[in-house]
Amino acid sequence: MPELHIPDAGDRDTLAAFVARAVRLDGQTMVRLRERERGGGVLEAWVATPFDVLVTRAVAGTVSPPDVTVSGNELLAALTVAGGERMDPGPPRDLYWQSELPMAGTWQPVDEVPAEVVAKLAERGATVARDNVGPQGTPPASLMDQTVVTVSSEAVQIKVPMRCLFALSGMGFLDSSRPDDVVRVTATDSWMRLDARYGAALRRRHALLPLLF
Repeated sequence: MPELHIPDAGDRDTLAAFVARAVRLDGQTMVRLRERERGGGVLEAWVATPFDVLVTRAVAGTVSPPDVTVSGNELLAALTVAGGERMDPGPPRDLYWQSELPMAGTWQPVDEVPAEVVAKLAERGATVARDNVGPQGTPPASLMDQTVVTVSSEAVQIKVPMRCLFALSGMGFLDSSRPDDVVRVTATDSWMRLDARYGAALRRRHALLPLLF
């Protein structure tokens, strides 16, 4: 059985808040726990949100095995009910994880956007989404794929879709009450990443081509 070790109570609370938000978005969500390569005891938690955007939060800790997927509900119970530095996060559910994670590498800084601006854009998008709910009870793809922020550096231009802002907002990553808070946008050749105060949202910059048989 997997074993999760998070020595600091504050880090346990941080991870519990992350998982609680993820479960609120999707009651059947899975959480992938992975030790960061050469990270010196840094544990990453990953969730694939209903917005087709990955979200992640890192805390100090370890997990055995060092890369395992567990139920969000069971992990949340372990963090909030069982308590303690060492806990059983639930049985492995690796087969339920179907999302690609970005490869370890260097993320190129692109730009910074005030968190207040991002929060207001997400709020406007949520208002439009409530008035245009799709057949599955979710915002239409045309709204989620709409580019709402474009940032660029000398080497790259990143078009951030509304779905990334929905993920940041839905996971509670933004704190618009802090006037100096920013969302840092970085990128690789394949991925974009938006780092806010309480977590990060990631999405592929280009859709993968389907395999032809």
